[in-house]
Amino acid sequence: MKTLKTFALVFSTVALFTSCSDDDNKATPVNEEEVISTVKVTLTNGANVITLIQRDLDLDGPNEPVITGGTLQANTTYTGVVQLLNETEDPIEIVSEEIEESDKEKRDHQFFFAAIPSLLGTFSYTDEDSNGNPIGLNFTFTTGAASTGDLSVILKHLPNKSAPNVSSGDITNAGGSTDAEAIFPITIE
Repeated sequence: MKTLKTFALVFSTVALFTSCSDDDNKATPVNEEEVISTVKVTLTNGANVITLIQRDLDLDGPNEPVITGGTLQANTTYTGVVQLLNETEDPIEIVSEEIEESDKEKRDHQFFFAAIPSLLGTFSYTDEDSNGNPIGLNFTFTTGAASTGDLSVILKHLPNKSAPNVSSGDITNAGGSTDAEAIFPITIE
């Protein structure tokens, strides 16, 4: 009889923990990274508007991204805007709005720009987070002399913005993970 009572007590306890565990031990929702299928960079100088686009609708699928480059004027300063899109959704999701609308997201992200070769031009940030560190959704690009090359745009998540030279746009010490990367062919005339 004592064994039967012990068995009943153990069985009841196991049943109680099992019934509670479904509610108490549910997986906490993970804040998944946003899907970025498209990186769009708009460069404007007066009426001269150049739109650079890298679109990868199958994401990491077998198809290569479709890339649209552009032609810029030599020795000219352009106002730049980066837009990140998820074009695999209907309607299209504007992913960059999350960074624009949240101070935490602004602190957690930074774009890095490079002209390859560097003679193509220089970049300056025109936006910053609440700590005074750059973000890069808005920037200026000043072109150099006539030449051809590439414009690289990399978005880092959780970069070390206080590391040496990171606030001036040097990705070397930034760390963090890469959320998006695009390389656009450009011609400067």
